[in-house]
Amino acid sequence: MSTIARLPDLEDTRIAVIGLGYVGLPLAVEFARVRPTVGFDINEARIASLCAGHDATGEVEAAKLKAARHLSYTSRLDDLAECNVYIVSVPTPIDMHRQPDLTPLIRASETVGKVIARGDVVIYESTVYPGATEDDCLPVVERVSGLRLNHDFYAGYSPERINPGDKARPLPKIMKVTSGSTPEAADLIDRLYNEIITAGTFKAASIRVAEASKVIENTQRDVNIALINELSMVFSRLGIDTNEVLDAAATKWNFTRYTPGLVGGHCIGVDPYYLVHKSMAAGHIPDIIRQSREINDGMPRHTANRLVREMARKGLPVGGARVLMLGLTFKENCPDIRNTKVVDLVCSLEDFGMRVDICDPWADAEEVRAEFGRDIVMDLPAGRAYDVVIAAVAHDRFTAAGAGALRALHREGGLLFDMKAAFPRAESDLRL
Repeated sequence: MSTIARLPDLEDTRIAVIGLGYVGLPLAVEFARVRPTVGFDINEARIASLCAGHDATGEVEAAKLKAARHLSYTSRLDDLAECNVYIVSVPTPIDMHRQPDLTPLIRASETVGKVIARGDVVIYESTVYPGATEDDCLPVVERVSGLRLNHDFYAGYSPERINPGDKARPLPKIMKVTSGSTPEAADLIDRLYNEIITAGTFKAASIRVAEASKVIENTQRDVNIALINELSMVFSRLGIDTNEVLDAAATKWNFTRYTPGLVGGHCIGVDPYYLVHKSMAAGHIPDIIRQSREINDGMPRHTANRLVREMARKGLPVGGARVLMLGLTFKENCPDIRNTKVVDLVCSLEDFGMRVDICDPWADAEEVRAEFGRDIVMDLPAGRAYDVVIAAVAHDRFTAAGAGALRALHREGGLLFDMKAAFPRAESDLRL
């Protein structure tokens, strides 16, 4: 009977980050400050771009990439041979039926299984439902590698908390939850992250607890936003401006302010479906979570209906109306178009017979064309060519221009729909 493998010493850990997107690249850059790190991605174009010093996600500046001298990039498995800690940071999307799609995670686990050796550690950062790491991922690593968990290799889970586009809270300034498959592995993993996280770490009681903590972070926000979105539907019927109600309510010390809007992105608009899936598999229907998702997923349709009602009130023709959509990314000042609900809004408007042009200075035009089959322009057009201008995403370039500049884009008698309440109520015709 073979002996139980020994964990690596902290000083001897050599990091490989699997997946170099919004989460993986900042992680690899930070670890490269303290030890040699290899960044691995199957997207060869992504690797070439990073080697040239450019991060298309905008999360890491060129100067910081250049300064990461202990970081190498590769799409070759052989280049991972000297590593002994593998951190998996790949997407966890949902499929067309809104069910968890673990395909990227399973493939990454297969990759780890091909290179992991006795005594090595694999850590997952991807957001999942409780149990996914131990029930779905680690058996794949065992099968491919022929090694046994907690005998030949060890595992952990440390959920990512990257907020795309947020320069005020980069990775080191966000407290990190850690966990491990054994107490000793948990200690090593916690110490490892403490080397790069200045905000500190919190060692969870188990991998499942760490997984659950992550998925409820975004589920809580989803439920809270759904409440405000439903209130905005009520107030619109009552002729009350929702944001003015929020201004008044926020004067109370214990009122938490959320604003109505489209809920997209790869976290809040996706993660609750993972918890719904696991909950239903365990025999419980999570009504509040499920209904909140339905409310938020229905906001593009509701927003289109709000606009049509206002157009009818103003005597504007709906069919054939020209609309300028300002913003396509899922949030402001960020190039991330994953799960953006602005596209759903565009489709809803087109169902009414409107013709929609899209302007977004942050989105990558080629990525938008490949993902959605749509063309966008980067700069604000000139002249009063539109019946409706919709400020869907509050990019600084739009808000800095001012409501007057945006109103100058629609025809006389047209309207400005300020979805983000970026301007005073008197300066726009419609707000959520």
